[in-house]
Amino acid sequence: MKITIRLLFFIIGLAIMTFGVCMTIKVSDIGVGAWDALNVALTNKVGLSVGRWVMIDGGILVLLNALLLKRRPDILSLLTIIVIGSLVDFWLNTVFELFNVEGLITKSAMLLVGILIIGFGASIYLQAKFPQSPIDNYMLAISERFGVNLMVAKTIGEITALIPAFFLHGPISYGTLIITFTVGPAIQLFFPYFEKSMQRIQRNYS
Repeated sequence: MKITIRLLFFIIGLAIMTFGVCMTIKVSDIGVGAWDALNVALTNKVGLSVGRWVMIDGGILVLLNALLLKRRPDILSLLTIIVIGSLVDFWLNTVFELFNVEGLITKSAMLLVGILIIGFGASIYLQAKFPQSPIDNYMLAISERFGVNLMVAKTIGEITALIPAFFLHGPISYGTLIITFTVGPAIQLFFPYFEKSMQRIQRNYS
């Protein structure tokens, strides 16, 4: 039963989180997160879907993380990024294909709501304690390899994506800065509630 509950938290959390990600991508002309900016730029320049590039980036990061930590590649984290990439394509090709967003105020509101949804979903999926995405593991690998705190490691990770996204003319704008500095607090806002919920559910089924 416990593994079933964890799996539900994992799938539901990722579904909600990627829905929020796609909300920010839908208004990408005011800026998206660093990695999403890179994936959108690659889609526009090279082809393939945004979700496919999410998977490709993830595969590269799995290898990079292994090199940084001098360990075997975390193959299980590939499963997480495959689920994330598949959900991104699903949302973009269904719900977000049905409408357009016009006006700066509307776009800004959609960006902020998307950030809250990302935090909401991430705080659920993290309770499952399943393998994290290669992007999250990249931050942890940088922190461990170079002895820096998580904030510095997160910044380095974002710059890793921002530089190629900039040269590929990805959708980088003020929204990118907003996402960079607010997703973490959004996760922290919801995380304690779902942490207590997971503990309560596990006690009830123990």
